[in-house]
Amino acid sequence: LYYQQCCINYIYFKFKGMIQIINVTKSFKNKTVLNNLSLKINKGQIYGLLGANGAGKSTTINLLLGFLKPDSGTIKIENSNLYDNLYDIRKYVGYIPEDVNIYDYLTGVENLDYFSKLSGLNYKKKELEQFLKICGLREDSFHVKSSHYSKGMRQKVAIAIAYAKEAKIYLLDEPASGLDPLSSNELTELMKNLVKRGATILMASHDIFRVRESCDRIGILKNGTLLKDIESHSVTSNELEKIYLNFMKN
Repeated sequence: LYYQQCCINYIYFKFKGMIQIINVTKSFKNKTVLNNLSLKINKGQIYGLLGANGAGKSTTINLLLGFLKPDSGTIKIENSNLYDNLYDIRKYVGYIPEDVNIYDYLTGVENLDYFSKLSGLNYKKKELEQFLKICGLREDSFHVKSSHYSKGMRQKVAIAIAYAKEAKIYLLDEPASGLDPLSSNELTELMKNLVKRGATILMASHDIFRVRESCDRIGILKNGTLLKDIESHSVTSNELEKIYLNFMKN
């Protein structure tokens, strides 16, 4: 047991944030939702999983969160099997859903303080404010009740919650849905800043333009099958749209 714990401690001391999904298949009621999915996301990358509703994007994220298990295949985080060390790996993973649930009667600072304490972390007010600032929330909103927050502001608080617990991997499910152009652009800049600080990001979306602008690599997912993996710098937004629509039509 002591040797096993030492090995686990070594894994997380070296934790960098690489994600590997290897030949993963997942079905629900005899319907295949993911079909032999394989992808690798290196530390410091933003990977965009692009696909229509029902393509398998959210299922992929739920597998990485450990809420589901694959029927077959392997998921590794930093060369460690996810399900062998799920509790420890979750400490390094931040999840930002399409609709963020924070407490409306608490301010941004109070929400961050509350969720940090749930993770066993106790920060001073100035530290909480700094986390919110890093994650793009305006200082004049720190002590305003979140019932007055826009969707983009709520997302920034959620990202700050993940940042405060020193997440190395961020999983974003349709993060730009419902955001105005300015907030969507701010989200892109925030993700790039997180990557500069050592994060790895998987972003699931059907927003072609935002994925192209935000991500280093893009995977096109249809009916649970990864049809193409593209370096984003190799295509324009218009070219990506044509590639995507061609796959969706055929």
